[in-house]
Amino acid sequence: MKTLVIVTHPNIEASNWNKSWVKELKKHDDITIHELYKAYPDEKIDVSREQQLIEAHDRIIFQYPLYWYSTPPLLKKWFDSVLLYGWAYGPDATKTVGKEIGVAISTYGTKESYQARGSNRVTLEEILSPIQALVRFISATYLPHFSLNDTSDVTEERLAQSSIDYVQHIKTVKPVVVE
Repeated sequence: MKTLVIVTHPNIEASNWNKSWVKELKKHDDITIHELYKAYPDEKIDVSREQQLIEAHDRIIFQYPLYWYSTPPLLKKWFDSVLLYGWAYGPDATKTVGKEIGVAISTYGTKESYQARGSNRVTLEEILSPIQALVRFISATYLPHFSLNDTSDVTEERLAQSSIDYVQHIKTVKPVVVE
């Protein structure tokens, strides 16, 4: 299975977690890494290039830090620009049918803060529901997310284990069955 990881971090060089994840991903030849902010520092997205990348891969993972309960701005722009009518959705759209799509997300808040009674009052599943809806809308299959919470707690051991766990997740996660 060919996997594409679309990394969308506005300042990845200053990131401990997302940078560590990318470093670990680069060790695997069956995973393509595509960093949006590096590819498009001017935020002018090459739609044809992006669509070709999607078409060439079976599994797509959107990797990003939680950004005001959503995606970073460039990823939202990517969705709007790349997932077009007639290509990703609509009566004749077939390019994303059957693709497996998931999310890898890092949060500053603790796992407990992303509970119904936690300080954020919502779960990560609820925060990610627009992505899940998008995936269904374009006739792809949603994969359970990978998350790392409490990113302020940085240790070398935790960085290393999280990176290994992330790659394992990408390679073994099974789609969510929706009835």
